[in-house]
Amino acid sequence: MYRLASALAAMALVLAACGGADPATETASEPESQEPPPALVIGGIPDQEVALLEERFDGVATYLSDEVGIPVRYQPSVDYAAVVTSFANGEVKLGWFGGLTGVQARLETEGAEAVLQRPIDAEFRSVFIANADVEADTIADLASSRFTFGSESSTSGHVMPRYFLQQDGVDPEADFDGQPGYSGSHDKTYKLVEAGSFEAGALNSSVWDQAVEDGAVDTDIVREVARTPTYFDYHWMVHPDIDEVYGDGTSDKLVEALLGMQDAGAEATDTLELFETDSFIPTENANYAQIEAVARSLDLIQ
Repeated sequence: MYRLASALAAMALVLAACGGADPATETASEPESQEPPPALVIGGIPDQEVALLEERFDGVATYLSDEVGIPVRYQPSVDYAAVVTSFANGEVKLGWFGGLTGVQARLETEGAEAVLQRPIDAEFRSVFIANADVEADTIADLASSRFTFGSESSTSGHVMPRYFLQQDGVDPEADFDGQPGYSGSHDKTYKLVEAGSFEAGALNSSVWDQAVEDGAVDTDIVREVARTPTYFDYHWMVHPDIDEVYGDGTSDKLVEALLGMQDAGAEATDTLELFETDSFIPTENANYAQIEAVARSLDLIQ
């Protein structure tokens, strides 16, 4: 009996030495560290060449990362609809939209807010251009030409030009020489007219003005015919769940940082120049009611 008790005691000591846990150690385990939030993704409609868009939005991402203190990255999109979808599903948290795509994104994303625009976006215009051989002095004179819009989802490259064509008595589906084309972006529109692929087209006024200033378009071959009346267009929009994911006040910090870009040094002002502006100013959802009404009248949104 004594031998059995001794054996059991010895076994207990061995087990304690090999694997026994200190109760105090078990109750004082290290707390689990929280995962940091993912990088905040910004996006923008692909209305110009890829290299320009990457430089523009990468500049904004770097600036916001430094100013707001959270990682920010740019996510390119293959087309306008992809940006709307990425914003609606919460992947893109801060989006640079045109008038129509902004309306579409807000209709799909309850609580989304248009927050900032460039000064020119409060009085934006589209430009109608034509090959120098085309005899046209007004928008109505472009009837019977071979004509191209920009992207089908573009406010300044399609929606408003189509609207003003109709206001001047031109039916794009019946009065042009064949069905109108869709170049996909503003820079491609003037290049196609310059190359003779189309006789006329419509595009964003700021892209046209910049192309003329930079000598990127041959104005001996392509000329401006007319400009539309003004309307609201491009703007930044914040996703409604930003503060939930990144902390209260994050949306306000993003807006304040973008408002302060003109005073933030050379790199920030260089980025603003890529947006064809020297600053951003406040805007609101109500400013795009005209765009929504026009888009509904053209059956572009239901």
